[in-house]
Amino acid sequence: MKVNYQYPSPSMCFQQENLTVLGLSPDLSREEKVSFIGRLKHPLVYRDAMLMLREIVISDMGHKKKERVEFYAWLENEIKRRVLEHEKFMPEVRDKLSTQMNELVKDLEKKESEIRKLSQLKNDLQKNIEDKDIWKEYYKIERDFWSFIRTRDIALWWILDPVITVHPDQISFEAFSLDESTYGCLSIDRQEFKTKGTPKLGTTNIDFSAKLAREMARFRTYTQVELSINPEGFTIDSGIMPEYLEKKIDLPETWIKGFNQVSAAACLEGIDIELNPIDMYDICSFLRRHKARKSPRDMRWILKPNKRIKIILEPWKKTLELTAVYKGNTYREERIWGRRRWLVLEKIIPITESFIVRLLGFGMPQFIIANMGSFKMTVGFTSWSANDWVKGTAFNVLAGFIGEGNYDKVYELMKEKRVLSMTEINESLDDFDEETNRSGIGMLLRRGEAYYDPLIKKYRFRHLCNVPIPEKLYEVSELEKNVESHIKQPLGNLHIEVNADQQLEVSNVYTIRGNAHTLTILQFDQDRQISKVKCDCREFKRGSKNISSPCSHILALYITSMNFLNFTFEPEKEYNIQDLEEIIR
Repeated sequence: MKVNYQYPSPSMCFQQENLTVLGLSPDLSREEKVSFIGRLKHPLVYRDAMLMLREIVISDMGHKKKERVEFYAWLENEIKRRVLEHEKFMPEVRDKLSTQMNELVKDLEKKESEIRKLSQLKNDLQKNIEDKDIWKEYYKIERDFWSFIRTRDIALWWILDPVITVHPDQISFEAFSLDESTYGCLSIDRQEFKTKGTPKLGTTNIDFSAKLAREMARFRTYTQVELSINPEGFTIDSGIMPEYLEKKIDLPETWIKGFNQVSAAACLEGIDIELNPIDMYDICSFLRRHKARKSPRDMRWILKPNKRIKIILEPWKKTLELTAVYKGNTYREERIWGRRRWLVLEKIIPITESFIVRLLGFGMPQFIIANMGSFKMTVGFTSWSANDWVKGTAFNVLAGFIGEGNYDKVYELMKEKRVLSMTEINESLDDFDEETNRSGIGMLLRRGEAYYDPLIKKYRFRHLCNVPIPEKLYEVSELEKNVESHIKQPLGNLHIEVNADQQLEVSNVYTIRGNAHTLTILQFDQDRQISKVKCDCREFKRGSKNISSPCSHILALYITSMNFLNFTFEPEKEYNIQDLEEIIR
């Protein structure tokens, strides 16, 4: 997807009277002309949070295979050539070499004295050349040049400029990692700023270079910092007009789809665990000091009700006992991969009051929310570094976003109100049922025109790109169409079994390809989180056979089950659809 960013000038830090102005240049190609000026009350917290956001942007922990196609093609031809030469010339080579060696030995004896004289002359000439050689400093200059290119990060920032949105109640900075596996959102309450003038709400990209990051790293306790988002650009007092900056880039489709999938995943329910900074430090400290050389490379969370949480780190079998206590109702174990990406949190541990870790289940993403007072950092990780958000679970379907719904109505409402919960959307659009409204907000998320804020459980209006996203990046998939078709099938075979521990097993039989049928089973624990999935269809059996790669039948049964999970069931009893309808009445 080709986009064109137009900045009035590069972003920069400069002194203005007694203030350090952090000038962020917005993208002028957007319809919304965003502006904001406000003095920060806690500039050091802002500094560390923004530098962490930059670490997310540049992080790439995926395994990189070096392509050597040309080398192996040459090697194969070279081997064939040498084999042919060997077979052709070997009989004559031995005699010829013997004769040549005898002649060379005689010549060598005659020329040894000449060689010594020439060697001495060579050394003298070499010294003279080194003293007068203009290339003497070449390698040092070359190293400095590549260091300059690397620190400028030109190519990187052309693709991954952060997205900033000025909301009525906060300012948010969003970023997505280079390997498309980590999402970060820094939200700052408006009370954190001593605002000047009237801000203009909206979303824009900002020119955020490595040079600007280095300037921010120089903030100190005595630094008075003013954040300025100015559509007119910035220049140092020299009488020179701002330097216009244009970036023409080709955004990867997977980057856009992954960015939009994050909000759908954030809408899912999970287990929330509160950790203090010491717990997070213990985890990051161990990961920093140890690097696994073999599999498995997961973190296994041992969660026992009203007991301190334990983490087993593979492959060392090392157990960390945290100070945090698990408040859930049932024993469970959660396994997390891609754990080294948690090291991105190190930067903000000293300034964070508490961390909320949200676990969504086996093979699912994890979200970590860092509470820094008026600053909040939300970080989302996929399950494996090699997987991006696009290759993961069908988060849109799991969150109940099926079809387009009343997209146009929801768009107009969100554009006017900017921030709304699902309940507020249903109240404002009461002419439509809840499923239609939910599908409508889901389409906004797919188009990059809104995102979900798990801190307040509301949706926020924002345009991810300055041009409309191509339809192929948000169109309803074949999987979603199949799920919608399965949901419409009769529920005569739906059964729910409840054991003595109030764990549920939900099963249903779906019709596929004419008269063929498939049995689908979901198991829920006491916290109503999925603990096991099973389906007899070929699609499920070909996959990883867990919730990270569900078939359409599992997704359909999950959405159907959401209507009954909050019911109070009698232990050790089985319910059919008639019993469930009786409970509803």
